Amino acid sequence: MDRTAPNPILTASDCFVNFQKQLSVSELLLEYLKLEGVSKIFGIPGGAAIFVMNELKKRQNDFQFVICRQETGACYIAHGYSAVTDGLGVVLTTSGPAAANALTGAVNAHTSCAPLLVITGEVPQKYFGQGYLQEGIDARLDIAAVYQNAVQYSAVVSSPDNFTTLFQQALREARSLPNRATHISLPNNVAAAMAPAGPSGTPVPASIETYRASPSGTDLVKVRGAFDDLRQAKRQLIFLGNGSRQALRVPRRLRAFTAFVEKFAFPVMTTPDAKGIFPESHELSLRTYGLCGCPWASIYMGQRDDEFRSLLAKLNLGFEMEPYDALLVLGSDLGELATTVVNKDAYSKLLIPRQSFIQVDLNQSVIGRNFPVTRGIVAEVGATIDELCRLGEHAAPEPGDWIERRRLFIAGIKAEFSPCDRPDWLASEAHPVNPAALMRVLNDEVKKGRIFIDCGNCVGWSLNYLVVDPPVTFHSALAMGPMGFAVGAVIGAKLALPDEPCIAVCGDGAFMMHGAEISTAAQNGAGAIWLVLNDNDLGMVSQGMETLFKSESWLGYYKLGAPDLVKFAEGLGADAVAIAPDQGAEAFRVALRDALKRSLSGKPQVIVAHIDTKPAPPYGWPQLT
Repeated sequence: MDRTAPNPILTASDCFVNFQKQLSVSELLLEYLKLEGVSKIFGIPGGAAIFVMNELKKRQNDFQFVICRQETGACYIAHGYSAVTDGLGVVLTTSGPAAANALTGAVNAHTSCAPLLVITGEVPQKYFGQGYLQEGIDARLDIAAVYQNAVQYSAVVSSPDNFTTLFQQALREARSLPNRATHISLPNNVAAAMAPAGPSGTPVPASIETYRASPSGTDLVKVRGAFDDLRQAKRQLIFLGNGSRQALRVPRRLRAFTAFVEKFAFPVMTTPDAKGIFPESHELSLRTYGLCGCPWASIYMGQRDDEFRSLLAKLNLGFEMEPYDALLVLGSDLGELATTVVNKDAYSKLLIPRQSFIQVDLNQSVIGRNFPVTRGIVAEVGATIDELCRLGEHAAPEPGDWIERRRLFIAGIKAEFSPCDRPDWLASEAHPVNPAALMRVLNDEVKKGRIFIDCGNCVGWSLNYLVVDPPVTFHSALAMGPMGFAVGAVIGAKLALPDEPCIAVCGDGAFMMHGAEISTAAQNGAGAIWLVLNDNDLGMVSQGMETLFKSESWLGYYKLGAPDLVKFAEGLGADAVAIAPDQGAEAFRVALRDALKRSLSGKPQVIVAHIDTKPAPPYGWPQLT
């Protein structure tokens, strides 16, 4: 027998698949999820998903179906899980109202560039259009169309014959870069049907590489040009967006990037959503820019002219600083919160440098959208950083003494100006506790772990007063900004990282929106920690309205009924404690240390801090006319 001759029975595609006994569509779906490394699926069961649910029960050794309390919360939990694992978050719900409930969480993941797949069941196709209970595809609700207008990809699997094509596409779209949210609607009759098979059984891909790939390249010529632009400038700046997060999570790359900026003394700032992806205590970090940002970046760029000139005079450096002349933006679409220091100057044109404005993003549609650029580069951020570091490693420092001048100037900014709006609030020991002082205690006590920030005033307090250095990571969802995101997301993070502190900072309004998910954490042994800023109000709205309209006090107009949040949390299975109105930051320190210890047992921990309602974050509200 000629062993070198090709086997006439095999085709090229046979080399890329494994054959299994004939599988149903539900079984094949789980095979794909297993291939993607999915081991936890979040959601709520229901009648239109019974066949997938049945297969999940059979495969409890492979998959944990985490039963959540509401479908939006399930998406937040899956989002938090994916945020700390870099894996795919998967949500399974039934049809109709359940699928609609999941929409907000899916949109939030999509705009946050989190990989999320929402699988919604659907009634059997023979009942389409007949008003079947919870039908999601009729004249009143077309759930696939709703998702098509909200996330990256949405499809109804109409036949076992098109399941593989549509499901693979959902996985491709979710796991490409940037990561996105996708949706699959699966009618019950299709889920129960047998998948197409041949004589050898049902083909299952041998690896994820057979059906998807992620961008991993950059434009070498343009990156060389960008590097030259930076080196030829005198006062340049690197601006990191959330699109750099995944790239800089690679330790090797973060070390190389740090060495790169140190060699050339290139200062680094981040958008609010990217806070902490470059260590904020580093000598070249100017921390965050935009909403409630650190003033250091604005002073460095000369946006605060009086402070800039007084600093130069005080430092007596013996030279004048050249105008701010080059900006390299990596992985930011330069949206409102990233470019607005005060609301009366949205998308501030003061961000535009005198000479070179370089923007790098995989999404070409955002390059030059809000600001004119001199060099736009459509590329993957990680590959771009790698090439910049390679060029920097082989390049000599720029001629003259501008590297040392920048170091001296940046050190002078940091020595002269506080990084936060009110240092006295940060140091406060008053009672009721100042929210800024709560951030000081978090800075002191949390040296590793994950901090999730909800919507509302907790955003402003954390952006301005928290200092985030690896191995601590900061997670927010400011592109969409839904209340309740952190309340759920911290549970997903803790399920993925049971040995790391996982803390949510939220307001009492957001806590009540999705606090029922504490029982999800308790049921699954997730010892997450919630810090609830309790003012019995929607504080950001009240303070904003009072500032904007300069009328009588709005404080208390949006009261929340003064619920006992300690009892609420305890009733859901958490240990809970209150920081009373007559207690200050030290009481919170004691409670936080206790919560960090207790959380190791797997029991949820809630700290309800009654805060001083008068201080407000530095939002820079505009003057209305």
